[in-house]
Amino acid sequence: MITPRRLIAAVAGAILLSSCASDAPQDTWKPAGENAQMIHDLQWPIFMVAGIVGVIVLAFIAWIVVKFRDRGQAMPEQTHGKAWLEYLFIAIPAVILTTIAIPTVGVVMALADTDDTECIINVTGQQWWWEYDYPVAADGTICGFTPSVAEASPIITSGQVVIPTGTKVLLRGTSRDVIHSYWIPRLNGKRDMVPGRVHYLRLQSDTPGIYAGQCTEFCGLSHANMRMETIALEPADFQRWLDNELEPYTAPAEGTLAAEGEATYIAQCARCHQVNGLVDDRGTDDPSDDSLVVSYPDQFVYSGAAPNLTNLMGRNTFAGATYDLLTDECRADVWEADPSEFGDRYLEGVTEDCLNEIELREWLRNSPAKKPMYADPEMLSETDGKTRGMPYLALSEDQIDQLIAYLLERK
Repeated sequence: MITPRRLIAAVAGAILLSSCASDAPQDTWKPAGENAQMIHDLQWPIFMVAGIVGVIVLAFIAWIVVKFRDRGQAMPEQTHGKAWLEYLFIAIPAVILTTIAIPTVGVVMALADTDDTECIINVTGQQWWWEYDYPVAADGTICGFTPSVAEASPIITSGQVVIPTGTKVLLRGTSRDVIHSYWIPRLNGKRDMVPGRVHYLRLQSDTPGIYAGQCTEFCGLSHANMRMETIALEPADFQRWLDNELEPYTAPAEGTLAAEGEATYIAQCARCHQVNGLVDDRGTDDPSDDSLVVSYPDQFVYSGAAPNLTNLMGRNTFAGATYDLLTDECRADVWEADPSEFGDRYLEGVTEDCLNEIELREWLRNSPAKKPMYADPEMLSETDGKTRGMPYLALSEDQIDQLIAYLLERK
């Protein structure tokens, strides 16, 4: 039997346990940028007002339950028709809501202002990962930084978006399939990404580090596995990251396991995934020749795109940021690094010693078993023969060895 004493104990226990997650990576109470700070400064007084109102209401209800509990007494006097009481109960909530609405509208308008942004990144949601596209400005810069190469090309990556600290970044978001919602709790509020429309979201981080996020709009089978991370780097470190992303492709040395992996990648993975600069046997030296591109996701993927794997081992995650590329120990070295050391730790990438090989091998063996996706052959009739998510490739252990050796050089 649930007694009032047990109910109070249960509520108190829940409150106590909820306070234990002080190191939660998606903690809205630990803002790390100007936009999140505005939300934080607004929610504190609102929660305080809501808490006070809640205590008053609960205390009033408790007083009524105890004082007027049924003891067989006569029906109490009815208050229906007392206009002054009804007007009072209308006026009090109206005053409270108006008091909350005024600063809320101001913050919403301030968060929607993107005129002061200094860096533009295009974000595209897809079942079930995020793509990031860094366009080249008319003056040849990317996010206000001048690349080391003579002619820069747009940078395409996924899972992790890298931004410079102290910079107001404009994310221009959309979706290729269904509605997704982008949320990095410690940097800003939520923004829906809707097919056929472009929505703006401003991010800014004061401190170098990794800030985790989550898709917050139900978008299908692996909605809970559609995650993302924002990497904030000091400007000098961001320049290093930018230059590394634009480095020309370097083929593995002949006769190595990685070279065998390159051939396996072209045969098994390049139908959908792209590694910039990699060409197949149809490639030519003519940059205008489409055969230089060995990736054809528009023919095999329902949404027409797959994650770009150019510098996969320069990131910490894979499979839509669902799994870590780093072992637990190495991951902690990056996530918990001092801000002054974070840039070097992150830019080191994934080394052979730190590679989370168990997760990566399981993914290559049978990705649909690791992350629910509409990749079942029986469902291809509904998508014109194209998959939503990575299909089962039936790779041998030797092929997996080759691919891992090849991917380890992609950073």
